[in-house]
Amino acid sequence: MSAPIKTRKKAKVSRYEPCPCHSGQFYAKCCGMFHGGAKPPSALTLMRSRYAAYAMHLADYIIDTTDSSGPQYEADRGKWKDSIESFASSVYFDGLEILEESLVGPEEAYVAFKACLRDALGKECGFSERSRFFLKADKWLYHSGVPL
Repeated sequence: MSAPIKTRKKAKVSRYEPCPCHSGQFYAKCCGMFHGGAKPPSALTLMRSRYAAYAMHLADYIIDTTDSSGPQYEADRGKWKDSIESFASSVYFDGLEILEESLVGPEEAYVAFKACLRDALGKECGFSERSRFFLKADKWLYHSGVPL
């Protein structure tokens, strides 16, 4: 895993800095293009860009890439944004490890990953999840996840 990218405080990442998704690529060549409006071409790419969006406090991106039929979706956008910001501000995003990607069909996929996080005191608080994604109207969306 690469060195921690400290993004606990809301910060703009330069296009030539390492991407917060820990891919090893520059932000502009990785998640930056998706945060700027390009559609992620796969569930895996969307998952990485969502991790980076959490690290960068891009709550609108998280909301806009969540399936409205999934259990994470909240009707109150303002409350949801506050919740995302609160979470993103409470941890350090130290790494992302992709464990597996599986396509169920052309419009459904799963991505298993481990998110390496630390709280303000430096205590490990990461998690592993198997996330479900759907392709709807030519756009990949996060639907749900189960802990691993």
